[in-house]
Amino acid sequence: MSLPVLSQEKDGKIKRIEIVYGGEFTIDNVKYPGATIFKSDGQRVQFRHQGLDVWCDIAVLFEAKNEVIANGNVVLQQGDTLQMNSDYVQYKGNAKTAVARKGVVLRNGNMTLETEELFFDRNKQEAYYNNFGKITDPENELTSKTGKYYVTTKKNQFTNSVKIVNKDFTVQSQVLDYYHTSGNAYLYGPTTIKGADYSIYCERGYYDTHRQLGYFMKKAKIDYDLKTLKGDSLYFDKRRQFSSGTNNIVILDTVNKTFVKGHYGEIYKAKDSMFITKKALVITLVEKDSMYMHGKRILVTGKTGHRVIRAYPDARIYKSDMQAKCDSIHSQEDNGLTQMVGRPVAWTGESQMTGDNIHLIANTKTQQLDSLKVFNNALVVEKDSLGDGYNQVKGKFLYGKFKKNVLRQIDFLQNTESIYYVYNDAKELVGINKLTCSHIKIYLNKDQQIEQTVFITQPSGNLYPEEKLHVNDRKFKEFIWRGDERIHSKEEIFSDSEKAIKPKNIKGMKTPEEIDADENELLKTSEKGKEKGQIKGAK
Repeated sequence: MSLPVLSQEKDGKIKRIEIVYGGEFTIDNVKYPGATIFKSDGQRVQFRHQGLDVWCDIAVLFEAKNEVIANGNVVLQQGDTLQMNSDYVQYKGNAKTAVARKGVVLRNGNMTLETEELFFDRNKQEAYYNNFGKITDPENELTSKTGKYYVTTKKNQFTNSVKIVNKDFTVQSQVLDYYHTSGNAYLYGPTTIKGADYSIYCERGYYDTHRQLGYFMKKAKIDYDLKTLKGDSLYFDKRRQFSSGTNNIVILDTVNKTFVKGHYGEIYKAKDSMFITKKALVITLVEKDSMYMHGKRILVTGKTGHRVIRAYPDARIYKSDMQAKCDSIHSQEDNGLTQMVGRPVAWTGESQMTGDNIHLIANTKTQQLDSLKVFNNALVVEKDSLGDGYNQVKGKFLYGKFKKNVLRQIDFLQNTESIYYVYNDAKELVGINKLTCSHIKIYLNKDQQIEQTVFITQPSGNLYPEEKLHVNDRKFKEFIWRGDERIHSKEEIFSDSEKAIKPKNIKGMKTPEEIDADENELLKTSEKGKEKGQIKGAK
């Protein structure tokens, strides 16, 4: 057990409690053996000890122990700013400690602490309570079951059932440090912050209660503007209507049944937009299937029903029955149009589709894929399953039709041509068919395989024996096989360079000691500013 710190003068002698005004005094050795009882005679009893003054109605002084008990309308004053009111105070001069009970109110600057029992250690300049307390300053009301107040740093430390009530938000936590100078709350346990239009959860972080901004870690989550943002490290700024996340972030948009993932992301509430990069991914639920969209950068803007998604560069789409790649994707919710620009290619079943531009159109009510359009130099290629050739159909335009999210019909229009490998029932190559006409229609089965090809409007052409058709004539000039680029699973939607991206090394929160040092510097700056203001005012 550590010995109490004794109150001593510079010469080593114990500093005695001084009675400044005693009023009437009596002795009651039965009730208070060895003590002197002082009572107010109209002027209040006052005693003093090393910069501490106490006023009360009745004081019981134990001179041998250097202790005093104050009763009735007790006022304790230390320096110019610290004042405590209560019905009862027991003060020990040797240890420089006080215990206040009943209606305790401690004030220091703009902070007020209220409780029923408060312990005050003048050596450490710390006050603490163990059975509920309320702290108020100009902006916040804080309550907790247990807590400690550091006089020098103007800091409250709470360790049980903490709650901050502000006119704009509430904070509930298990462990929390609060600094009155800055208004910063540092969070060390499960914490929930709720504002008018946002909710935050974390188990480590800080929140600036003056500006409503914070930094959150450890199971951090922000519910904001009908979206949920999760990540290893989150930042939130209410006034800018902005939040961001770093490492393993997920933005859940329940209204639009959309997940956005990546290692860095931002949400701008005022602009109804979000931006994500570093393995950026948008996952949209379509019926029982999910569509994955990737780009090195993804930007989502607009209100629900009018959202626009932009993915660029190296944009990619993966769906179990369809995949696509291009330089950039522009998807618009209000008309269901998704445009793929810059060397677009799409795969469905075993077919590869290319053209100058590819459009996907979804039904705006059901969100199911409705149709597909390829503009200029439309070409569909399918590798011959029995040989090493390629079946090809081309035209100026291509129109595809989906049924239940599966491509079932393709129409080629204007300047249409086809190259098709023909086999007999014995699966022997009969020849290579080359045809031209103005309209070609292809029907696909539910497994995305070509079931029937119909040539409409005066088809013309020949069936060439393999040896009679030069190898250079077996492919259209627009032909390019991009099968090695095909995305076979949602895990393959990232390029090798994107797969190599690792989460950023997060420094993490400062230690309590580092935070104390920062807050002390801020306190000194604040006090110097006040002193300058007072001097200027005096002049």
